[in-house]
Amino acid sequence: MPRIRRPSPGGMVAGVLLVLCAISSVQFGASIAKTVFDRIDPAGLTLLRLGFAAIVLLLVARPRVRSWNRAAWRSVVLLGLSLAAMNLLFYLALPRIPIAVAVTLELVGPLVLALVQSRRAVDFAWVGLAAVGVGVLGAQSIGGDLDPIGVVLALAAGGCWAAYILSSAAVGRNVAGVGGLAGALVIAMVAVLPFGLLGAIDAVAADPSVLLPAFGIAMLSSAIAYGLEMLALRRVPTRVFGILMALEPAAAAIFGFLVVGELLGTWDLLALALVVAASAGVALTAARARPMPPQTGQMPLVP
Repeated sequence: MPRIRRPSPGGMVAGVLLVLCAISSVQFGASIAKTVFDRIDPAGLTLLRLGFAAIVLLLVARPRVRSWNRAAWRSVVLLGLSLAAMNLLFYLALPRIPIAVAVTLELVGPLVLALVQSRRAVDFAWVGLAAVGVGVLGAQSIGGDLDPIGVVLALAAGGCWAAYILSSAAVGRNVAGVGGLAGALVIAMVAVLPFGLLGAIDAVAADPSVLLPAFGIAMLSSAIAYGLEMLALRRVPTRVFGILMALEPAAAAIFGFLVVGELLGTWDLLALALVVAASAGVALTAARARPMPPQTGQMPLVP
């Protein structure tokens, strides 16, 4: 009888470090994005980022699209549309609210999805905890401390994040490797084209050097982070992976301060802590109940 290989302690430590590096890469990319909105509008930057990411993954994955059946194409198209909406809405929110607040609000999407899929009492409790955190942020938007439009955009991006998770799992079932993700990025780029083309053209014509940070953002938040997480998932259990991914808002707060100089107030930090705790709790209890579905890429591929 073959022996089951268990992750070694050293492999576990390496895996945790890889996940933390992936989270840092994503949020570092988001922080850089916020610094270039004075040179290119959010829709234009979204288009450039998706375009660069699509080119890189196409070169790496070389998807065999001729072998895809109708179910594969349907899942890839849905993934591409959810990626387009998630990226665009998140970047539209960033100029209006702090990065950490946007990421915190965006996590509501996966949390609600976990609640719908599970319907267990413990998950209701976790989502209720997150709802308290969102309520704190919502109260601040009503009071004028946060831009209400930015809050709505981030919450909408969270809904698209939930759609991304579902469609990503479908692509994982229907398309081998990362070819499906590469195809979805192309579709996402095309979907954003009507919104970002003029802004991208104007920005590049006025300052061609904006292409450099756009490429860096695409690599940090997509290609590099995705590769790190793929390596991490070979070393750590999905339970540990899911719990660590709940640290996204905390990482966003750190890089938002280091790169952009954003400081969070006491109520912002409280809301962040509540949502992080709820996300970690959902990941922990869900992993105990059933294994995570196959993914084509990292959960927060773009934010």
